[in-house]
Amino acid sequence: MTRSLAITRLRLTDFRNYTRAELALDARPVALAGPNGAGKTNLLEAVSMLSPGRGLRRAKLDSLRRAGNGETAPAWGVAATIARAGETHEITTGVAPEAPNRRIVKIDGTNAPAADLTALIPMVWLTPAQDRLFMGPPGDRRRFLDRLTLAAAPDHARNASTYEKAMRERQRLLDDNVFDPSWLGALEARMAESGAAMAAARARTLSRLAEQIAASPDTAFPTAALALDGALEEAALAGETPETIAESFTRKLAEARNRDAAAGRALSGPHRSDLRVTHREKDAPAAQCSTGEQKALLTGLILAQARALAADHGIGPIVLLDEAAAHLDPDRRAALIAELNDLGAQAWLTGVESRLFEAFTTDAQMFRVETGEITPG
Repeated sequence: MTRSLAITRLRLTDFRNYTRAELALDARPVALAGPNGAGKTNLLEAVSMLSPGRGLRRAKLDSLRRAGNGETAPAWGVAATIARAGETHEITTGVAPEAPNRRIVKIDGTNAPAADLTALIPMVWLTPAQDRLFMGPPGDRRRFLDRLTLAAAPDHARNASTYEKAMRERQRLLDDNVFDPSWLGALEARMAESGAAMAAARARTLSRLAEQIAASPDTAFPTAALALDGALEEAALAGETPETIAESFTRKLAEARNRDAAAGRALSGPHRSDLRVTHREKDAPAAQCSTGEQKALLTGLILAQARALAADHGIGPIVLLDEAAAHLDPDRRAALIAELNDLGAQAWLTGVESRLFEAFTTDAQMFRVETGEITPG
């Protein structure tokens, strides 16, 4: 198969437990084996910083600086050479000593917004922190869905930020008993416009996932039936335009001012939506499935998203799987590796033991990670 997107060189400077680290790579999947705490996940986190947002741990930027022996590095940096469809790009990101909470991104030597990374390096990931996604609060599933949405819609983060800011300002007025209709109306219009855009993007993501799941009936992973619990998203899935959704939401926000003032928060909107996942073969909500079944459902969703991104971009995305193989039985582990190979994605996988990656045979680059030291093999 052809792998048309790959990280061919990765360089870390004062990132987490690495003072300096460098990996020279080809386009094949990358398997990182080593004991817990050695720095395997830190490498995946560094790769995840080549996408918009705060990476797979959602960490604060200043917490990524190397710390130890009572000292903290003044800055951190991640640099990568990207081979994409026959072209080469240089990506650097990090923080400067004078601004440890402001991220800098450069693409081919030019400053760029982090959102520009979405189109250049489509990326998805799965981490152990997501294992209880179906058992956790709705906010966890919203963040999961929004991460998947952001991979295909660079404006999604900006719309979400606009919505949250307008919602906070509206609530501050309501808390202070300031019921100025012009002021509130302007904020509610901003909430409605950005909220409708968020809902439409989420609905598109759900539809693309459903299409990919339906197109892969022979996968070894259980089939997930997906639904969105949220009035705006349900309207978008029903075919309503963002403009119509925004108009309706604006009216609802105006009608709910007294209720939201009494509650101390907005009681409706995309900030309260939920992703519903059902194990189709068992006709059971994911939350009622076994731990192994939930992990398999989640893995299947990530693979569906990877296929959707491959279809949208014409290239397989970067796929980060932290400790994913260890929680799968041997048959599903082999199936996962087969699907990654068929996808043509450069996958990055971690595990305590190298035997977890035996199904790759020679189709992977194997590295051993020991207390911040990386060696081939």
